[in-house]
Amino acid sequence: MVPAVQTDGVTAGEVGDWLTPGVRGIGAASLLSDLGHEIPTSLLPALLTSTIGAPATALGLIEGVSDGAAGLARLAGGALADDPGRRRSTAVGGYATTAVLAAATGGATAAWQVGLLRTGAWAARGLRVPARNALLADVVSPSRYGAAYGFERMMDNLGAIGGPLLAIALVNLVGIRTAIWLSVGPGLLAVAAILYAIRQCPAPQVQERRPLQLQIRPVLQGPLRRLFFGIGCFEVGNAAATLLVLRATEQLATRHPETTAVTLALILYASYNTAATITSIPAGRYVDRTDAARVLTIGVAAFAIAYAGLAFDASTWWALTPWFILAGIGIGCVETAEHAAVATNAPEDIRGSAFGLLASIQSFGNLAASAVAGILWTATSPTVAFSYLAAWMLIATTALATTPSLKRLPA
Repeated sequence: MVPAVQTDGVTAGEVGDWLTPGVRGIGAASLLSDLGHEIPTSLLPALLTSTIGAPATALGLIEGVSDGAAGLARLAGGALADDPGRRRSTAVGGYATTAVLAAATGGATAAWQVGLLRTGAWAARGLRVPARNALLADVVSPSRYGAAYGFERMMDNLGAIGGPLLAIALVNLVGIRTAIWLSVGPGLLAVAAILYAIRQCPAPQVQERRPLQLQIRPVLQGPLRRLFFGIGCFEVGNAAATLLVLRATEQLATRHPETTAVTLALILYASYNTAATITSIPAGRYVDRTDAARVLTIGVAAFAIAYAGLAFDASTWWALTPWFILAGIGIGCVETAEHAAVATNAPEDIRGSAFGLLASIQSFGNLAASAVAGILWTATSPTVAFSYLAAWMLIATTALATTPSLKRLPA
């Protein structure tokens, strides 16, 4: 057994050294927060169309505006997260505001009220992302960043699996509005978890507060420049997972009744989230042993194969299953490696800006991918849409495969 050593205020040993109390606290916050906000997210279509009586176009408008607000907030959150004191308050405020505003949509009586509350909740959620990711780098040894970020992604994916299931149970017990109101419970528990994690962070050094400024140029002048190019290529081809569900639903509907097709498609989506959950920690540990760019390349290549498979017609669930699992493996690898690479290679004083830039690339890239794929789907065919996405994955795979090895701290 290798004796424990002290690294940046965090105890590191040979086995289990990365699962520190701070890492567990941040992982719990991700799990609980996802459980909370997935309830109103799952029930939003029913609330708008069935309860309030708004048209389906209102849902698309609200989701588009909310995603845009979240992307802008992630940029602002990066500037806040550069300062150790501000990143703590931003994380706590972001988790608390998301929980309260998301739950408050249960009391909305008009579509514009849902839109305001949803946009506010998503902006707060975007604001906290860079702060949370920067905090995670504060509570674990740098040589174990991969495993720690893999754990956080695993917990987040578990919340994405459990949230809709909890929503189904609550709707059957108390109805749509009350179920949404009750989502504040897990959200506030997430606040308690992030407060616990913050208590595990080394005390920030007293320093003069500098003006808020997102440090994009310094981030891109370092080793992350080439990596961010490859990540950008990936994100503009990384469409929303709902497009995968829609593709499966339409294909399965050629052989099954609509209800059966929808059920099977949701089971396939569950397999996607399960694959991502299972993959996250092994992917992170592989990052720690090798290189983040290599793990990113593996994940993006998995997406390329999955999208290419979905471009072809398949009307049976077993023919669609490999593509959903491959996409789940891909996202488990990519998200973990992205975060670990930024934490390792960004200078500590601009780490928040680096995470903010990454988060905004993810947000706006996903929005562009989904929008273009949706247009191609409607104007031509799903085959053309998924071929377009697969092409971007091939470009990203090539870019990442030729990215020089990134700095890796000794294990």
